[in-house]
Amino acid sequence: QVHLVESGGGLVQAGDSLRLSCIASEDTECISDMAWYRRVPGKGRELVAGIGSGGSTNYADYVKGRFTISRDNFKNTLYLQMTNLDPEDTATYYCNAYPDLDNCPDLIGTEYWGQGTQVTVAV
Repeated sequence: QVHLVESGGGLVQAGDSLRLSCIASEDTECISDMAWYRRVPGKGRELVAGIGSGGSTNYADYVKGRFTISRDNFKNTLYLQMTNLDPEDTATYYCNAYPDLDNCPDLIGTEYWGQGTQVTVAV
């Protein structure tokens, strides 16, 4: 069972930068695509950025040019480098992973989530 733990959140000022990390453990050979989502109280969870197992990336329009997603497969770690933060980026950020069904076909229909890390951007 894949286990995801995020870190790196905190309270920053508008314009500052933060780097979030997500360390995966247990059955990491079963991880394929990964992503960062965020949730603001009263709203649903929304995709921030995703990265495929081969390194291809996609971003929500509102973070393009400011956020960079990356992964270190040797360290089983996912990153989100956030720059020029805005108060509207205040949210709980979640790490997400989909299974590699070629390696772990029994995990079809499964996805994994971390517990979330809070990012608060003050004006």
